[in-house]
Amino acid sequence: MAERGALRLLSLLWLTFLSTESSAAKHVDKGSAAHPFSPFWFTAEPQDTLAIRGNSALLNCSAHSDAATPARIEWKKDGTFMSLVSDERRNVLPDGSLLFTHVVHSKHNKPDEGTYQCVATIDNLGSISSRTARLSVAGMPRFATQPSAASVRLGDSQVMACEVNSDLVPFTRWEKDRQPLELSSRLVQLPSGALVVSNASESDAGSYRCLVENVGSSKSSDEAQLQTLPETAEDRKLEFLVQPSPVAKVTGSSVLLPCVVAGFPAPHIRWTFGDKLLEESEGRVEMLGGGSLQIYNLTEEDGGIYTCVAENSNSSMEAQAQLTIQVPPQFVKRPANIYAHESMDIVFECEVSGSPAPTVKWVKNGDAVIPSDYFKIIKEHNLQVLGLVKSDEGFYQCLAENDAGNIQSSAQLIILDHGSGGVAGPAGPTPSAPRDVVASLVSTRFIKLTWRQPAEPHGDELTYSVFYSQEGNSRERVVNTSRPGEMQVTIQNLMPDSKYRFRVVGHNSNGPGESSAALRVATQAEVQVPGPAPNLQAVSNTPTSVSLSWDKPLTGNGEILTYKLYYTDKSGGSEQDVDIDGQSYTLTGLKKNTEYSFRVVANNKHGPGVSTEDVAVRTLSDVPSAPPQNLTLEVQNSRSIMLRWQPPPLSGQNGEITGYKIRYRKGSRRSETADTIGGTQLNKLIDGLERGTEYSFRVSAMTVNGTGPATEWMAVETFESDLDESRVPDQPSSLHVRPLVNSIVVSWTPPENQDIVVRGYSIGYGIGSPHAQTIKVDYKQRYYTIENLDPSSHYVITLKAFNNVGEGIPVYESAITRPQSDPMDPDVDLYELFHAPYTPVPDPTPMMPPVGVQASVLSHDTIKVTWADNSLPKSQKITDNRYYTVRWKTNIPANTKVKMANTTSLNHMVTGLKPNTLYEFSVMVTKGRRTSTWSMTAQGTTFETIPSSSPKDVTVVSKENKPRTIIVNWQPPSEANGKITGYIIYYSTDVNAEVHDWVIEPVVGNRLTHQIQELTLDTTYYFKIQARNSKGMGPMSEAVHFRTPKTSNPPPKPGPPGNHNPVNPGTSVGTSGVKGGDNPILVMVMAIIIPVGVFIVIVVVVGAFLCTRRTTSHQKKKRAASKSSNGSHKYKGNSKDLKPPDLWIHHERLELKPMDKSPEPNPVMTETPIPRTSQDITPADSGLESNPHLQQRRNSYRGQCRLKRVLV
Repeated sequence: MAERGALRLLSLLWLTFLSTESSAAKHVDKGSAAHPFSPFWFTAEPQDTLAIRGNSALLNCSAHSDAATPARIEWKKDGTFMSLVSDERRNVLPDGSLLFTHVVHSKHNKPDEGTYQCVATIDNLGSISSRTARLSVAGMPRFATQPSAASVRLGDSQVMACEVNSDLVPFTRWEKDRQPLELSSRLVQLPSGALVVSNASESDAGSYRCLVENVGSSKSSDEAQLQTLPETAEDRKLEFLVQPSPVAKVTGSSVLLPCVVAGFPAPHIRWTFGDKLLEESEGRVEMLGGGSLQIYNLTEEDGGIYTCVAENSNSSMEAQAQLTIQVPPQFVKRPANIYAHESMDIVFECEVSGSPAPTVKWVKNGDAVIPSDYFKIIKEHNLQVLGLVKSDEGFYQCLAENDAGNIQSSAQLIILDHGSGGVAGPAGPTPSAPRDVVASLVSTRFIKLTWRQPAEPHGDELTYSVFYSQEGNSRERVVNTSRPGEMQVTIQNLMPDSKYRFRVVGHNSNGPGESSAALRVATQAEVQVPGPAPNLQAVSNTPTSVSLSWDKPLTGNGEILTYKLYYTDKSGGSEQDVDIDGQSYTLTGLKKNTEYSFRVVANNKHGPGVSTEDVAVRTLSDVPSAPPQNLTLEVQNSRSIMLRWQPPPLSGQNGEITGYKIRYRKGSRRSETADTIGGTQLNKLIDGLERGTEYSFRVSAMTVNGTGPATEWMAVETFESDLDESRVPDQPSSLHVRPLVNSIVVSWTPPENQDIVVRGYSIGYGIGSPHAQTIKVDYKQRYYTIENLDPSSHYVITLKAFNNVGEGIPVYESAITRPQSDPMDPDVDLYELFHAPYTPVPDPTPMMPPVGVQASVLSHDTIKVTWADNSLPKSQKITDNRYYTVRWKTNIPANTKVKMANTTSLNHMVTGLKPNTLYEFSVMVTKGRRTSTWSMTAQGTTFETIPSSSPKDVTVVSKENKPRTIIVNWQPPSEANGKITGYIIYYSTDVNAEVHDWVIEPVVGNRLTHQIQELTLDTTYYFKIQARNSKGMGPMSEAVHFRTPKTSNPPPKPGPPGNHNPVNPGTSVGTSGVKGGDNPILVMVMAIIIPVGVFIVIVVVVGAFLCTRRTTSHQKKKRAASKSSNGSHKYKGNSKDLKPPDLWIHHERLELKPMDKSPEPNPVMTETPIPRTSQDITPADSGLESNPHLQQRRNSYRGQCRLKRVLV
């Protein structure tokens, strides 16, 4: 037994060695026959270099190796090897570096500029490639712009232009009066080369010029005089001299975002990053040149939008710029050295990080690896090599590159001869060839092989290796069985309609045995569907239409019946489709100035074909269809008003906003004044107005196509005199309250000091504290009614005046609301009535609610709500400042919150809704202090969309007493987005296989469990589930793995009553090895059993017949006696016509009826065995008649079917 156990252990060790496929290096003992890995790497690699024309340049490169032969260094330029044999100007130095004795560069001849890479080669070992490096050549300086004469007010800013090539900016410096200019926080050189003079003083006046100094050459710009002027203290509009522009920088570097503004009063400049205000106290941030932002030691988190805000007491301006942070590629996981045998599959792993995301390519011995059937890129960056051959040895390199740089890392692959580095078993016989290799299941992309044990196994439990290759290809791959004794394997990831060659080798403790004869099998062909339609073109003709055309597929595989055009809004809409008969179509009803993606699929009688590549086109722009949003007016002083607004909603812009048109008028006059500003500016200071005068304003947006609709007129009145806004307002001079049952009327008088600007009042109130609620009202208002209060409650009220500086000193008052049952008694309020300094304001009368509310469903997440307002004229044109409030909610779940939105039009687009959900909508109108009640509700159910989540709680269990059958259970997706119409179960033994290689099982939508039969024992399967509704398929669930039991061990079943299939002489029956026809005892037993059985059957039939006849006769006599007692003899003499049922004849139909319909059906259970056909069984060495194993399975199957029918 000990010797037998040792042999098993050695057999398992041998199997483990053969089946191991690892990306880690397989180290061997020093005494092993395997070759050790050879250290081979670069000690120096070329770097990006800026060379000077006519000067020398050097690109470093050197490699280290322990090989006896030193590495040979060659150079590539722009991907092509350089020939330097007779080149006198370019030489490779002994260490491998490339030397340019003098760089050549001219306008029409640039032989040295380009991308360089060195390749190190050791004969009989391999090659490695370095990173790539860019050699740029700086030519003679040329000035795109030069400084010009300028003037600057004392304390203001000015910019002296000097624009050169970005490569020459580091060589640029400034001179003042022919003397080097020393830069400071006030004198700053911008990234373009320009000079900023901020907070100008008289000493800044002089003559300026910029110089570009290369090695050996220098060039200066024109000189320009800068004149300083005294400050006149007259207001000057703010003006951007330099605005920030988008820029990209690498982590660890610094960036200067310019922002130079001129104007008076001197503007205050601040910077924001998103919603965060940047402060110099943060350490890495510094303000230079009066407003430019310098950021040091950049990190990836610094990327985003920066806003420069310039403001003074008259106006404000802002400009934005995007800072993009680039992160050079870095290796998270480098490829590792690998030992492997021929026919194995290996994976080189390579994981990189960086921003933008690096692109990865693989190189073998200096040559790019082109993906093919045997070299595949998996999991984004890993290289998989299938079916290794000896020529695959060498060095493999992972090269990663993005805009910030490139890196490389190498690993060596060594192909071992069988026996080297392995476990040598004891000398002894090896197995003979496995027998009867057949393809039991053939599909389009996988084949299942089965075989019988070798005739001479020379061991108890053998393991097997299946070698296979595609016909015409010498690269052979290997798959090993998962456990000893298993004699079947499924080969996956095959090509459809392709011929393959298979052979099987058994292994015992002594090593691999003889190979079986080659079995040639062809995979099934896929359905012949059309190929992609070539030459798909899309052209936008109008703002709402696109014309498309395409050609007939080159591989139509029959007549093209129809085409289906798929299109989607690239801003986030769902894909839609339309059926087309011809090869062109004009799609209408599209959104204006919106980018759409189009693709076409041809259909023939087999179904839809291969889709074309997506083609993107943007519809033409148009005039804006919506006015600017959130227009606000703010009185600055007695002669100016500040307007602020937001752009029209994106859906209503219909193109790039090029500007805004402002119209305003004085009082009720019809004559208007117009002003136009640029598209990025969202505010405008209107000055030169009259004191104490009311002005009305409206704003409209413009595109290149024209001007869109304007906002409603908004009015505001300028101050009577210029007031002070350098401090907060004083306390209001008085505050009075009048309590009612559910409200308190608050009135007040303004602060006594009328010289300070008051922009409004803030009212705070609450039970016992004034900080519970806050309301802000206009500066003209003198009373307010606080509503929805509790009766008999003590409220504290505070009132504060505020302006742009802040809130002033509050004044407090308290009041107790009246009891609910307390009648209104005017005598109680005599003091307020006779002594209050204001006129009481009656409660406003309510408005009529909107009518005709309708909810129009537009998509899966958008509903348009429309209504009418009976208080408007027949034209339904809104001419006042009323607004509408739309509220909506859904009752599922029951505790959802009500959402609301305000609008000034008679419709509102509600977005962000849940798909396939019923919503209720109602509307109310507000005009000043008057509001209406909520309108009648309208309902709408959003459209369905594809499920956005996968089925959950996926579990897999084995069925009791059926180890080859499993049950998959799951729950519906949490976000079904519609009625689930079905599920698809995917399962495979390879979790990394492509989706189309997984076996699929469709299940109807009302079922949440499913059975899968005929699985292989002791095999790990992976399962995924995908739900679908009327709109399409949702995402797949995560893979769930399950391993089938090791053994079947089914309970013994009774055999059939008789076997009518003759057994050939010499065929084994059961497992005893006794042969029928050769055993006299068996003949005697059969001779006794058959007559006895026949006799018993006859006795049972006769007995049943007699019993039935007797019972029928007895019942007939009872019925006759009963009828006779009532005086009826109608059935007398008819008993001879009544025949008893022949149970022997009809028993089969009666007993088989339950097989058609189970008395206890399971509504959520299905069984789907894997289909098998006799055509798929093709033995390699002999036919079916000569294969007793398969003949026994066929006879057993027929016998079981007959037995089931008799026993039902």
